[in-house]
Amino acid sequence: MTMIAVSLDGKGRAELAPAGALFRSLADPTRLALVRRLAIGEARVVDLSAELGLGQSTVSTHLACLRECGLVDYRAEGRASVYHLTRPELMDLLAAGENLLAATGYAVALCPTYGHPAADDTETNPTTKETAP
Repeated sequence: MTMIAVSLDGKGRAELAPAGALFRSLADPTRLALVRRLAIGEARVVDLSAELGLGQSTVSTHLACLRECGLVDYRAEGRASVYHLTRPELMDLLAAGENLLAATGYAVALCPTYGHPAADDTETNPTTKETAP
């Protein structure tokens, strides 16, 4: 396993920029939901919209972001585009993240900067769930 440089100088921060961009691309719950769904198999925008209860323009915008990051791609099927994950390692990364969340008791959900504590919202506060998301 390759470790990312720990230097805090300008060069070290520049070396961390791609990792920061990767995590920012996955920082949106809608994009995470799309990735999880595409892990099951390919899908068209219209199918993803219906399954996730989102507008087609919203799904298309998030898929474009994931595509620009190289995490998803599509193939033409008639007039439709069928999206798929480009890297199976992405699911390993998400599984590691879910394991880390479980190990910390989902403490990040309580973080005043990044968490969204809502006692009745199990989607944003997984500490109320019995199993990890």
